[in-house]
Amino acid sequence: MILAIDTATPAVTAGVARRTAAGVEVLAERITIDARAHAEQLTPNVVAAVADAGITFAELEAVVVGCGPGPFTGLRVGMATAAAYGQALGIPVYGVCSLDAIAPETSGELLVVTDARRREVYWARYRDGVRVDGPAVSAAADVAPGSGSIAGPAAQAALFPLPSLAVEYPTVTGLVTAADWDQPPAALVPLYLRRPDAKTLAERGLS
Repeated sequence: MILAIDTATPAVTAGVARRTAAGVEVLAERITIDARAHAEQLTPNVVAAVADAGITFAELEAVVVGCGPGPFTGLRVGMATAAAYGQALGIPVYGVCSLDAIAPETSGELLVVTDARRREVYWARYRDGVRVDGPAVSAAADVAPGSGSIAGPAAQAALFPLPSLAVEYPTVTGLVTAADWDQPPAALVPLYLRRPDAKTLAERGLS
């Protein structure tokens, strides 16, 4: 039994799934779209998903969490919550790239984008479900659309001349699929990717 969490986008995602020979079986999924309610909505979504799955927290065997790219506040909520559940339950916590969890099983070429604010997008490029470029943050105009299709929130996907998939945010299936279950979990590292606002004197041409 795997608890899946992601707060790297406006979607506050929590769900319970298990891996089977046929793939990922999602037992429950709760998603709230609210960019300002990660802290308020995540724990209720987790509790509801566990209840919907008909299990107890003691039956969970692992946690997988999206580590971004995304804004500071959202990422910290999800990652801190995942780490807390892992520690409290004594189970491993796997971190994954949130972009990998948006459209993990698409064949052909795929560009995944999410909102980075400041007129920029977080993006990564995939070929047959494997990430071949990114994650990175850039102005949308600086990201070559390439070929194939695009996935991500409608407002960002519309900036690119590609056919859009109906997947806008990380899913429980995507999170579980993105984890490397053959390796021990590594330390959780947030993917902020944001260029710092503060600049040195040299960067500002003052020295």
